[in-house]
Amino acid sequence: MQIGGIQRFSSIDFPGNLSAVVFTLGCNFRCPFCHNPELVLGNSDLIAEERVLEFLSTRVRQLEGVVISGGEPTLQGDLSDFIKKVRALGFRIKLDTNGTHPEILAELMAHRLLDFVAMDIKHVRSRYAFSVGLESVSMEKIEQSISTLLEGDVDYVFRTTVIRDFHDFRDIVAISEQIRGAKCYVVQEFISKKTLDAAFAQKLPFERSQLEALIPEIEKNVQRFEIHH
Repeated sequence: MQIGGIQRFSSIDFPGNLSAVVFTLGCNFRCPFCHNPELVLGNSDLIAEERVLEFLSTRVRQLEGVVISGGEPTLQGDLSDFIKKVRALGFRIKLDTNGTHPEILAELMAHRLLDFVAMDIKHVRSRYAFSVGLESVSMEKIEQSISTLLEGDVDYVFRTTVIRDFHDFRDIVAISEQIRGAKCYVVQEFISKKTLDAAFAQKLPFERSQLEALIPEIEKNVQRFEIHH
């Protein structure tokens, strides 16, 4: 595993579980608003897997879960092996993913290696590639990952980081329609402290009241809608 960082404690990243967060190195997207550019570009120093496992072994019975985030964790060829080692310590596992490798997601779920999945949905179909900084994106794979979660038995959340002048209200509603029937859809307010594209550091989030006005429309499509800061 190419690990570029670790957050030793979090009470918010894994619903219902005190956790550590392990950040993998590398991503197949180039989202201009990404707040982990050093992980995306591979500019973060590597942390040996053995050191991470050693640390986690000291947190048994203090923490309940481990979040594997990125970057994009499903790019790691030994992801399942790493998860098995972490689960052997007694931790529950949450995976953060952009959904571009549905076959890996399905395999991890089939082997009971995941307890929770957070999948980011970046934009509506017509603007997806633009929003992730690429010329093209396989929407078939994105939609396959969505279906895998909707039809599976692993708890999950879909989430979108929304930015004024990059998304509009119709986009947010359209995304909720794309995941119709989902247990939970989370809209995350954009924080412009650090971004892959420096120009995005100047962009503004929506007002919370603007997002709250969407609740009746979005709750027609999903079971629960949350707004996170």
